Amino acid sequence: MNELDNLIAVVTGAGSGIGLAVATQLNSLGVKVFGLDINEGEMKGVAEYVACDVGDTAQVKKAFETISSRVNHIDMLFNVAGVGAVGAVEDATDDEWHRVMNINVAGTSRVSATAMPLLRKSASASITNTASIAATAGLPNRAVYSASKGAVQSLTLAMAADCIKEKIRVNAVNPGTANTPWVKRLLGLTTNPEAELAALQARQPMGRLVEADEVASAMIYLASPAQKSTTGTILAVDGGMQGLRIPK
Repeated sequence: MNELDNLIAVVTGAGSGIGLAVATQLNSLGVKVFGLDINEGEMKGVAEYVACDVGDTAQVKKAFETISSRVNHIDMLFNVAGVGAVGAVEDATDDEWHRVMNINVAGTSRVSATAMPLLRKSASASITNTASIAATAGLPNRAVYSASKGAVQSLTLAMAADCIKEKIRVNAVNPGTANTPWVKRLLGLTTNPEAELAALQARQPMGRLVEADEVASAMIYLASPAQKSTTGTILAVDGGMQGLRIPK
């Protein structure tokens, strides 16, 4: 037996990347997982798929109506779903600002708010959000994305303060550039993907991209009932990018 056995979790963005890694690890630990995503992706056999665009309030409400028909509480919510954007501030369009902030920030908020009635019924409730190294380090050509992830980090602290009286813990991870399908798609849009990949690897002191499984295990650590005193914590999983300055 482990502290996660027989718990119930909801993971957004569970069809691929970090969300899929979270769902897969939870499933292996005996957790019942509901995976929310626009498409089922690769979560079959790992999570019960619930179709949901976190950028749409009606779809989020419908998703949690489905979950409420299956279970009477949830113990863990993992807000992983998100979108990216490339470019400096003068490149950003109004549509891009609305889309990224709606999904990354408001999406985290609306899913969390809709999940609260089920979380309140848990003896060990937790919410774990996904911010980014972009929230704490200025990265070139990531203006809109960085703004959204900075907002997620601040939102996490505000949520932790609001939820502590109900013993619902709220934390977040700040991943470095991760080896995910989204990053691979971005690299595919460049004129020299191999050179761009090498540059991304070199800017992280460990000399490689962060793996999705590494981020997932950190998120599960934060969510675990064993961490009853951990709330309002932002955990970097970035290969040392934020904290280390390594001489060349």
